[in-house]
Amino acid sequence: MAAARGEFTSRFGFLMAAVGSAVGLGNIWGFPTNTASNGGAAFLFTYLIMAFALAYPALMAELIIGRHARANAVTALKSISPKPLSRYAAVTVGFVGIVTVSFILSFYAIVSGWMMAFFLDPLARLLGLNALAGWLTTDAELRNGLFVVAFMLLTVSIISAGVRDGIEKWASRLMPSLILILFLLILYVFTLPGAMQGLRAYLLPDFSLIADPTLIVDAMGQAFFSLSLGVGTMLIYGSYINKDENLPVVGSLVALLDVGIAVLAGLLILPAMYVAQNNGVQIYDASGGLIAGPGLIVSVLPSLFNTMGVIGLLISFAFFALMTIASLTSSISMLEVPVAYGVENHGVERRRAAMLIGLAITLISLAIVLSFDPWFDRVVTWTTEVSQPLLGFCFCVFVAWIWQRNEVLAEIKRGCPMAENGLFWKIWPFYVKFICPLAILLVYFQ
Repeated sequence: MAAARGEFTSRFGFLMAAVGSAVGLGNIWGFPTNTASNGGAAFLFTYLIMAFALAYPALMAELIIGRHARANAVTALKSISPKPLSRYAAVTVGFVGIVTVSFILSFYAIVSGWMMAFFLDPLARLLGLNALAGWLTTDAELRNGLFVVAFMLLTVSIISAGVRDGIEKWASRLMPSLILILFLLILYVFTLPGAMQGLRAYLLPDFSLIADPTLIVDAMGQAFFSLSLGVGTMLIYGSYINKDENLPVVGSLVALLDVGIAVLAGLLILPAMYVAQNNGVQIYDASGGLIAGPGLIVSVLPSLFNTMGVIGLLISFAFFALMTIASLTSSISMLEVPVAYGVENHGVERRRAAMLIGLAITLISLAIVLSFDPWFDRVVTWTTEVSQPLLGFCFCVFVAWIWQRNEVLAEIKRGCPMAENGLFWKIWPFYVKFICPLAILLVYFQ
């Protein structure tokens, strides 16, 4: 059964795939500006606590369910539900997760298409194709639609190849490339005037804000979002983990790598923003806050690159290569969730399932492109602020309140025979049963 549905062949392959799923565009532009706007290192300190005290236990819930069931989210949740009512809830949660992650991918493909267009812009300018370069960086329905299709074709091609030859193969190539580009860009930006001011904004704490409820909730939300929780991506990746793997260890490594890359992104983005300000680029919005989100990526940083001459073209190329890689490693995990369901529950051949589901999501993306206002913001709000937190809450309830405790322990002991006597088992069940659900509800109602 496991061999037929695919399995990661190495711990490295799983780690690169799981971290790739977690590290996306939101981490690279969201975490740094969140930190700078919420007390610098005070937010960073709070975020680190939330990531390991709350988000990590929720991550482990998805990994444990996935590896136990060796199946997609719908089947996996049903398999740990002993009563008719809980099985009905399992199907509902599983389907809502599939719909949610599909709509997340529909708007994510639009933003990722922007990254691909800006990635090609410096190449066009180097070749003297200035008209093409202008078209690539101008917001227009035709450009956005074409790059949505191009990005989704890339995603579908990787998923069609399966777990080993698609997800693991490309994650193992793309993630090391992402980390290398990130390091090189950080080293270069640190040499530019204004970078140290950005570094101070990022790393110097304003501890007067550390008890601010808004900072705490923002840090908690960033931690859950960073680890790609609630929509079944980590559950489905967990289902492809070898039975002999030590789940508490690999889960810890995923959390450490994801947090580490988020922190590194801050070392790039904040100094780069202040370098841009030093070069005359506006980095604050009308309300006085640092520009974040897509505006940061398609306005502030390109304006910085344009002030740097020929070297700016090379830096722009490397930066948007980084953003395109981050987009792709996340999108393949999203598409895998509905594709796995189609393959396992309806017997659809993998390539056909990837193409059909990819086509459906592409059509949704194109519809959003044609009616961008207000549908883009509505889809983002519904999926990431309404549905995703509630799904994360449901996964914690399933693993802690519905699934039999001895079965949970037995699954963990497969790769960690002494787990019952270890620190993880003494702490994790309480956290995932009481603390995580309350924390998720706090973020949701805030």
